[in-house]
Amino acid sequence: MLEGWLAGGLGPVLAVEPHPSQRLRRLDDVRFVADIDRVPPGRLRACVIALKPQILKTQAPALRPIAQRGVPMISIAAGTSIATLAKAWGREARILRAMPNTPGAIGRGITALYAAPKATAADRRLAERLLAALGETIWVKSETLIDVATAVSGSGPAYVFLLVEALAEAAQAEGMPRAAAETQARATITGAGALLEADARPSQDLRRDVTSPGGTTEAALEILLGRGGLKALMARAVSAARRRAAALAS
Repeated sequence: MLEGWLAGGLGPVLAVEPHPSQRLRRLDDVRFVADIDRVPPGRLRACVIALKPQILKTQAPALRPIAQRGVPMISIAAGTSIATLAKAWGREARILRAMPNTPGAIGRGITALYAAPKATAADRRLAERLLAALGETIWVKSETLIDVATAVSGSGPAYVFLLVEALAEAAQAEGMPRAAAETQARATITGAGALLEADARPSQDLRRDVTSPGGTTEAALEILLGRGGLKALMARAVSAARRRAAALAS
């Protein structure tokens, strides 16, 4: 995010990080402080809170002075509700929630955003600009949909990586050497993703392009689309992740 912000002309940035890496230290227009208490009282355009939920629970009260200065507070912590944050920062706090995903590390992520009622239109525009450093952004109309985004795009890269594992292991089981199986599986997933990006047609149409009647793909899809197959399994997985995100917020 820091690199994206600087590239987009959003510096200077003040970052609370007790142990910045050498890569971070080389960034121009970034000043590091060791803890929140060392944030100076000057004007801040926004405060982006990039903490794991369990850490935010203990650190949130320390951010109250910043929130009470009218600074928009953008939380990217999963399972930490607006209500919880408002208890720590006050009812007038201008809070927005964001759920990015790990492909944002290479600028190919997607972030779901939700703004609480106290957030202004200017806050929304700034939040969108900040998170655009990671890739695409979408706005959701209710906070509960942040939990859905957590289950789909936030956790989704792990599902895709697992698919690569499963495809490579299946290839090995059929006699393919391990290195070749891994190479084929990775290239198949990344290539299919690139085709999805290049071709705006629905994914079902792209799937049908690969599926010849009576062919090998159809034989495989009879298993994957059968009862208890991939669609049913994915629905159960996403539902479990969404319920977990909701439980973390309670």
